[in-house]
Amino acid sequence: MEARPEPRTRTAAQRLGDDAEALVAERVTEQGWTVLARNVHVGRHELDLVAVDPGPPARLVIVEVRLRSSRAFGLAEETVDFRKRRRVREAASRIIAAGVLPDGRPLPPLQPRFDIVVLEPDPPRLRHHRSAF
Repeated sequence: MEARPEPRTRTAAQRLGDDAEALVAERVTEQGWTVLARNVHVGRHELDLVAVDPGPPARLVIVEVRLRSSRAFGLAEETVDFRKRRRVREAASRIIAAGVLPDGRPLPPLQPRFDIVVLEPDPPRLRHHRSAF
């Protein structure tokens, strides 16, 4: 579970994804959550956000962020298929079992929850699905 260095060049799509994750982190922080980490690399997998929802009950939340510019090909939520869910669960299980984030910071011993947050920019809309998988 080593932290990988950030690539020097990011594509336009990656930068949009980064901006979406930053906006979601800001929104959940406004709701009283504590964001522990963003873009957590665990092996070949990545967790978009790792946060604590104070509840009640307090939970360790793994957030998958999705950005979709239109609904022409369906809802963004539909892109989180069984393979993506499995990868997120595997990565989360590894950091939870270790009890620490890849950078060594400890994780609180809380029950995990998996959320999906979708951002649609036009018109601006954010949908938060708690316990999505």
